[in-house]
Amino acid sequence: MILYPNDFFNNVREIKIEYLNKHNIKALILDVDNTLINYYKEMEKGTKEWCQDLKNKGIKMYILSNSNKRDKVEKIAKDLQVPFRYFAKKPLKSGFKKAQKELGLKSEEIAVIGDQLLTDIIGANRCRMYSILVNPIKEKDIWITRLKRPIEKMIMKNYKKGRN
Repeated sequence: MILYPNDFFNNVREIKIEYLNKHNIKALILDVDNTLINYYKEMEKGTKEWCQDLKNKGIKMYILSNSNKRDKVEKIAKDLQVPFRYFAKKPLKSGFKKAQKELGLKSEEIAVIGDQLLTDIIGANRCRMYSILVNPIKEKDIWITRLKRPIEKMIMKNYKKGRN
C-alpha cells in the first residue's frame, strides 16, 4: 500500500550497513525536520557519526526537505557534507526524481528515510524507492505537521497490526 513504509525504525542511527546491503540500497535520501534535527534545530547525538560511517562504507547521501528555510537545510547538509534540496514539495515526485538523477542510481537502489507518512513515505513509494519511516525525534512540530500526526498514527496502527 502506498501509505505504508517498507520498514520502520526508531531513529536513523538504527539503520546499519548490513540492513542496507541486504536490501541492495546504495543511497539514502534523508528528511531533515524531526528526522535529523528536532524542532529547535538540534541534531541527535551520534547522527553525524552514523552518516559519516555509512558514507565511508559507500552509501551515498542526499537531503530532501520540505522546509522553505534554505539556511537551516544548508547548515545540516554542510554539517553532514551531503548535497541537498530544500522546499521539495514532498510527496510530489519532482524532488525525489531530481535527487535520484543527482545520485545517478536506479530508484530501487535508493531508500528514503523520514518521519512522515504523508510526505516522505508516500513520495518514496510513488517513485518506487525503498521507504523507511522513523519515529519523530520530538513531539514538538510545526503546525501543519501537528495536523497530520493523528491521521498518521491511525495508519501506523493498522500497519503494525498487519505486521504482527
